[in-house]
Amino acid sequence: MATELIYALAMLGALLALLACGLWVGLTLLTIGWGALYLGLSLPTDQIVVTTIWTSAASWTLSALPLFIWMGEILVRTKLSENLFKGLSPWLVWLPGRLMHVNTIGCGIFAAVSGSSAATAATVGRISLPQLHRLGYDSRLSIGSLAGGASLGLLIPPSLALIVYGVAATVSITDLFIAAIVPGLLVLSLFSAFIALRSLVDRRGGVDKTTLHWRDLARSLVLFAPIPLLVCAVLGTIYTGVATATEAAALGVVGALFVAAAYGQLTWAALWESLISATRTTCMIGLIIVAAAVLASACAFLGIPRALAEWVAGLQLGYYGFLLVLLVFYIVLGCFLDGFSVILLTGAVIMPLVRQQGIDLIWFGIFITLAIEMSQITPPVGFNLYVLQGLTGKNMLQIAAAAFPFFLILVLSAIILMMFPGIVHVLL
Repeated sequence: MATELIYALAMLGALLALLACGLWVGLTLLTIGWGALYLGLSLPTDQIVVTTIWTSAASWTLSALPLFIWMGEILVRTKLSENLFKGLSPWLVWLPGRLMHVNTIGCGIFAAVSGSSAATAATVGRISLPQLHRLGYDSRLSIGSLAGGASLGLLIPPSLALIVYGVAATVSITDLFIAAIVPGLLVLSLFSAFIALRSLVDRRGGVDKTTLHWRDLARSLVLFAPIPLLVCAVLGTIYTGVATATEAAALGVVGALFVAAAYGQLTWAALWESLISATRTTCMIGLIIVAAAVLASACAFLGIPRALAEWVAGLQLGYYGFLLVLLVFYIVLGCFLDGFSVILLTGAVIMPLVRQQGIDLIWFGIFITLAIEMSQITPPVGFNLYVLQGLTGKNMLQIAAAAFPFFLILVLSAIILMMFPGIVHVLL
């Protein structure tokens, strides 16, 4: 057991060193995995690596990934996101905090089509922050609500992180999407409840006194309804069993193209940019997936998961103690790596421990996605914080302080999920 743990520490040290040198995450994982197989085993390393890469890449389930990415890119590259903000605003003026809720609810809707928290923060923030500032809303709460709302891109389906987790853990992506709906709505509701309570206490939020006629509400539906309808169509086909996740993703692409064309937003330039961006993102995630598979294979051959499972069992942490340790572990790791890398990097070692504890893998997928969401708004490498720093020009400490209440809400959501695991299975 001591030998396996020495291997694990050596690989962890090499991982941190290569990442500190600025090497791509995918190449880092591939280098460490290949090197561990070559140095630690007297086996045909090249054959193992090639077979592992082919097996991990030749997955029908993964074909949903580029399609969902492209669907989001089509909507990001057009002005449909701006229409979403303009159309959603009139429906939220009756809530305490008024237009501040556009950040959370708008992010929730947009996250469902973009699948990326950073893209959601950049797109919605570019539209909402200047408008909220002009109307005199509290700047700190505006920034914090955007940081928290954008993090929902990792959880609300169709989520790219859940697709990656489904492939890594070999569980149904359809079940993951369905399981994430109620937890996603729970987090969104907690965000809006906090904004409402904060606005009732501090009157600096929501000083505009806009009143609207029902005709204005009807006209606003034309602006924002297409995106929620597209999301419902995609998830509806999955939920009813009419289509698999891959087929639903293809439907989403067609729907996004149709909506963009119907609103006169589909230009050749936008289409080309969406294709190029989707290709780059897919290649980045694809490299991480195959590299993580090689690293996982190396860990398995070296017996690291088994040794670690025995060590953790000897600590006698118990169910809740084990989950709390994992929660802290994922939050810390997510501060330095993106969500996809965290899921794939830890899969080979963590999954055997999770199975040993008898934890449902569908529930665990939602749990670690929540933990990774927290890392998106925590320094030093919270991706959403850097996006918001670029949008606002404020320093990182100010951005992190604004996002901190929403970090605590995510922690509360994870605790609720631990105490009431049935939330995940309500719709399954």
